Amino acid sequence: QVQVVESGGGSVQAGGSLRLSCVASGSIIDINAMTWFRQVPGKQRELVARLPARGGENYADSVKGRFTISRDKNTVFLQMRSLVSEDTAVYYCNVEGAQAGRWGHVEPFDSWGQGTQVTVSS
Repeated sequence: QVQVVESGGGSVQAGGSLRLSCVASGSIIDINAMTWFRQVPGKQRELVARLPARGGENYADSVKGRFTISRDKNTVFLQMRSLVSEDTAVYYCNVEGAQAGRWGHVEPFDSWGQGTQVTVSS
């Protein structure tokens, strides 16, 4: 099993910054992509930023130029700047890759964290 844990959420005033972190742990052999999503109550979860292992990150139009995704080994970060009230949401981390399964087999995994709340007040 691969565990994913987010941290760094909180409350901030509009125009401020926050940095989210997400650590993946367990029997990880390889990571294919690390992605940040967010969800507001009553709305669908939306992709915020995605970082494939081979590079070429992509961002939601609403966060381009304000958010930056980066990675250090099994940790992915989301640096958020110039926050606006519309960024208020629960932010989730998703990690895809390959893990050591039972009997020594290599198995794919697609794991989610529990989410971290970001609240931006205007």
